[in-house]
Amino acid sequence: MSNVDIAVACALLAAATVVFIFMVQPEASDSAPHRTKLDQLLERRDAIYENLRDLRFEYRAGKFSEADYEETKRLLEVEAARVLADMDQLTGGTPTPATRQAATSKVQR
Repeated sequence: MSNVDIAVACALLAAATVVFIFMVQPEASDSAPHRTKLDQLLERRDAIYENLRDLRFEYRAGKFSEADYEETKRLLEVEAARVLADMDQLTGGTPTPATRQAATSKVQR
């Protein structure tokens, strides 16, 4: 390689570096705030409530027996109470009777 070839290669490398630094835009997710534990709990709570609404609708449509409906509903309600208890614990809020029950059942499991 001659000195001219090396100089051209260095100039191209420098130009590519400048283009990369100033022209490449970061992705929107890079600047988005990260989800906190509370955000995750809020999303989980909302999903459980939606599942309860869907379950009620499907039970009324005849897709579930009464026993299956009651058992699934009970499990979802227990999970919702646990999520609410975790939210209370995280935020320092005063626990409700449902969240106190969830906290005691969490210890028992």
